Amino acid sequence: MSSPLQASVSTDLAADLLDTVLTSLDDSKAEDVVTLDIAGKSSLADHMVIVSGRSHRHVGAIADHLQKDLKAAGAGKATVEGMATCDWVLIDAGDVIVHIFRPEVRGFYNLEKMWAPEADETPQYIG
Repeated sequence: MSSPLQASVSTDLAADLLDTVLTSLDDSKAEDVVTLDIAGKSSLADHMVIVSGRSHRHVGAIADHLQKDLKAAGAGKATVEGMATCDWVLIDAGDVIVHIFRPEVRGFYNLEKMWAPEADETPQYIG
């Protein structure tokens, strides 16, 4: 069981990590950025970020840049999957999970719908 102080520190760290991720994605010109708060829905992470890149090369560049920014921010232990093909790259940074898609692949999997907030909530579109 965590104390209120530990919970507050954890929340602050997750918010800082999310800020790092969103800044990196913006710098990389990621498109259609959607941030979902999944803290109450899953124990996997607090936030899920879903973005698109224009091509295989752009998806790879976004992922590479994000990895470097996470490492510089002290969160360098992120797990990365999908760099071989760059259709869908998943970066698990702990409290934030990032999905980077080519648009066609993103449309096929439609993660936003699967993780959609309750009817009275709306996803936060950034960008």
